[in-house]
Amino acid sequence: MSQNIIDEQFMARCIQIAQNGLGSTYPNPFVGSIIVHKGKIIGEGFTSKYGGPHAEVNAVNSVKDQSLLSECTLYVTLEPCSHFGKTPPCCDLVIAKNFKRVVIGTLDPFAEVNGQGYLRLLENGIDVTLGVLEKECIELNRRFITFHQEKRPYIILKWAQTQDGYMGHNDVQKWITNRFSKQIVHQWRTEEQAILVGKKTALIDNPQLNTRYWHGKNPLRLSIDKFLAIPRNYHLYDQNVPTVIFNAIEDSEQVNLKLIKIDFNENIIPPILDYLYQNNYQSLIVEGGSDTIQKFIDLNLWDEARILTSDTFWNEGILAPTVRGKRVNQHKVLNDYVTVIRNQENE
Repeated sequence: MSQNIIDEQFMARCIQIAQNGLGSTYPNPFVGSIIVHKGKIIGEGFTSKYGGPHAEVNAVNSVKDQSLLSECTLYVTLEPCSHFGKTPPCCDLVIAKNFKRVVIGTLDPFAEVNGQGYLRLLENGIDVTLGVLEKECIELNRRFITFHQEKRPYIILKWAQTQDGYMGHNDVQKWITNRFSKQIVHQWRTEEQAILVGKKTALIDNPQLNTRYWHGKNPLRLSIDKFLAIPRNYHLYDQNVPTVIFNAIEDSEQVNLKLIKIDFNENIIPPILDYLYQNNYQSLIVEGGSDTIQKFIDLNLWDEARILTSDTFWNEGILAPTVRGKRVNQHKVLNDYVTVIRNQENE
């Protein structure tokens, strides 16, 4: 078996274990790392919750016989960091442990790293292989990479629709999909950092926008409400979850609640995205309604659309948006279909 194939097999394992960190490592990327000695994995690690050890550190610490490390190859999905943040540089640890070889999936686009970790390893005499399963490693950290390259969060449009393409019904709340699909939506919320709805959706649904049907952290709640028409006794004002309401009237701040005044004479999406970027939010779910989702589509400011389609027919109502892109996944949840579409123009 060639070394390239062996490297790809081990990198695939790194990608697999990296998924354990999804939703908990922000603003850090979620990374997977393994340590191989004579063809056998002797250590594994993934990035801890923000502020904790990175994947490489956890992998090293998992090795029982530390004397073997100088004979080992370290595999990691993302270039080891070379700067001091919440933790010391992973490069220093890799060099100190005298690894003979390091295999990296892709470079880190973060300005304080961005190739410097790779060069540090080379300068210290380590044999480095770069770009193994690079496409898959970029896909793994598409939120982190989009954030640093595009200076905005990774944007996921999400909606539920009937078989005949309707997502709302005469300004009345009417559930479309089954309860297991609802659970999946709450799982998605734990994996992203922010969630946005427009005023009309907030008025009709009075949504909580939390993760009550799945274990995990609640995303930052966002709403657009030009004239502050959402009643103060609605869930968005309950102060149980950090919430920001963009409006044209008032700037104020309370515990877990900010009202931020923006100019509605201009396009309102860019300042919302800029707020998220400036405050280090790397991903955003846009949950509705149709007008709000359409604003993002019209600006081509979306990376992924997740569409839940039931087997019901309404024959009337508010039409769901349409997007053009590449279907990357589709599966059934009982009688519902979950479809994921990627915006190829933003890849």
